[in-house]
Amino acid sequence: MDNEIQLISDGDGLAVIGNATDVERFLASEGLPSKDLGAQRLKSLFGTGATVVQAGSDIAANSGRWVKLTKESAERVQKFGLMQSKTPGISHAMIGKPGSIKNWLQIEKGAGSFLTNPARLAGAAGLMAQLSMQQTMDEITNYLATIDEKVDDVLRAQKDAVLSRMIGMDLVIEETMAIREQVGRVSEVTWSKVQTAPTTIADVQVYALRQLDALAEKLENKSKIGDLVTTVREVEPKVREWLAVLARCFQLQDAIAVLELDRVLDANPDQLDQHRLGLRVARQKRLDLISRSTERLVARMNSAADAANAKVLLYPAKSPAVVQASKHVVTGVHDFHARLGIESGRQSSEARRWVEAAAEVRDRALETGAKGVSVARSLGNETLNQAGSVKGKLSNEIAERARRLRMDEKQRDEEG
Repeated sequence: MDNEIQLISDGDGLAVIGNATDVERFLASEGLPSKDLGAQRLKSLFGTGATVVQAGSDIAANSGRWVKLTKESAERVQKFGLMQSKTPGISHAMIGKPGSIKNWLQIEKGAGSFLTNPARLAGAAGLMAQLSMQQTMDEITNYLATIDEKVDDVLRAQKDAVLSRMIGMDLVIEETMAIREQVGRVSEVTWSKVQTAPTTIADVQVYALRQLDALAEKLENKSKIGDLVTTVREVEPKVREWLAVLARCFQLQDAIAVLELDRVLDANPDQLDQHRLGLRVARQKRLDLISRSTERLVARMNSAADAANAKVLLYPAKSPAVVQASKHVVTGVHDFHARLGIESGRQSSEARRWVEAAAEVRDRALETGAKGVSVARSLGNETLNQAGSVKGKLSNEIAERARRLRMDEKQRDEEG
């Protein structure tokens, strides 16, 4: 079977390795957007040694592309029967397209040339993890470019010593990434420049999360519409600023992780896979921490919007202002989540127009009025019936009295 290509997945992305033409044909047939895997760089990172050199040669003979997996693309790829490998979290398959056959099919031939070698799979998985994080870094760069406040301006405006240290660390990390791109590896000297960066960045992240928690607490127990207007307007710009700081922290943490994988591959390649998995767990914990804090803020903003909506008839000008400010904050949080790959929960509340609220009250009044008329009619009929009954009874009593009077008068006449 001709046109053989190899598929490797780590759950987040898919590596497609093979002849450049075959790889492009496969991606086009499946409608999968991709970016260069950088197989030549992977070869240089394998170092020295007979087995390693052979692995690098095998990779160099092929072309590689990387696909970010979405729910839809992941389902599309599963039809090729990717099987779990001995490398944790990594699945793979060899597929081919024989002659005039239109569809790509799973095959066994040639599978041992690359997919069954643990060192090669670990190297490919490490490179895929780097590409996935770099994709998120690009998303964050785009995110920071779209918001009003630039994170550097936010950081420089702060007098806190922790935030001030992050500015210098930011520059060092960018410099180290530039050296990595030029050299193709992270040497001991290069790595020494950024060894203390994780602690500094973690401090800033915790600080930013506490600021968001404090903003959320300001919204608690605010029932007066005037207080809600003042507080929400105060919170809105500050949330945007601290989300920018959090985004930059996460971006720098991913950059450090990319450098770490290069350093481990260069110094301790046999530990690459364990380190990759460790970084994955640590990254998810950071995402969970950010998610919990920002979701609390979203809940507070939605509660404020709901409270304002409930009073829209009494405060037709102030209530929509609260809802709109809340909506801007919640929309910003959801956008922030999307860039980091966090699934957002409840969507923002929508402002109710005064006319809609008035119409709702009118409808309720009409419904209540209709019920009242029905009840009144029923009561009226019952009263009329009761009145008729009383009238009949009274008439009978009068007639009986008249009869008795006549009888008495007749008896008196007979006795006299």
